[in-house]
Amino acid sequence: MKNILVVLSLFLSNVLYSQTKMNLIKGGSYKPFFGSTETPDVQVQDFYLDVTPVTHQQFAEFVKNNPKWQKGNVKKIFADENYLNGWALPNTAPAEFSNKPVNYISWFAAKTYCECQGKRLPTLEEWEYVAMASPKKRDARKDSLFIKKILSGYETPKTYLFDIGKTEANIWGIKDLHGVVWEWVYDYNSVILGNESRKRREDNADFCGAESVGTTDLMNYAAFIRFALRASLKANFCIANLGFRCAKSIPTKTPNL
Repeated sequence: MKNILVVLSLFLSNVLYSQTKMNLIKGGSYKPFFGSTETPDVQVQDFYLDVTPVTHQQFAEFVKNNPKWQKGNVKKIFADENYLNGWALPNTAPAEFSNKPVNYISWFAAKTYCECQGKRLPTLEEWEYVAMASPKKRDARKDSLFIKKILSGYETPKTYLFDIGKTEANIWGIKDLHGVVWEWVYDYNSVILGNESRKRREDNADFCGAESVGTTDLMNYAAFIRFALRASLKANFCIANLGFRCAKSIPTKTPNL
């Protein structure tokens, strides 16, 4: 009986932290802000994305079931000394943080969390595709009021202390992409632009880039800031205003033979 209760408890815990609602994002194409007018459009396939970022409470349930990711157990190669800063206990988030986006999380920890749910981190191109949407437009990058609102959120201090789900949903029904926390993406620094060259790294390996990105559209300064931040990151960095959410691919149909 005791073993059955333990298994049931673990099952319910997994259900709890995997309950994040996901919305379908219909694919499409868009012109990236970096590069030149000859830069090819980015193609995005249909996928699912969490409506809100992962919270401290959800991450606490994850580390209870995965002790190697508890505070104090993670090797520094996978998370620096700031990992889960603010947690007094290794597997329990402070009660006041329960519904706030988890922060001080490394790329490795975010990636593992998503994989444990049968999900993954969104790619940079997927994240930017969804982030350029306003409540009424798929692509609102030329809307000066939309960009101004994003920049205002970036200038607001300690937004990681906001509860999730309070921002207005965009046209996809996704919330908190702006004005709460920055978010890890799978290939977070896959675009490095510097000097007069413009190049995209074709593989998904992690590397540290210190160069700033170039842009042909300075009106899209909000995106410029995001790419510059990503280029400064390493996969084990844990910082106050950086969290994450998960994505999920749509299985491709196998043709009948």
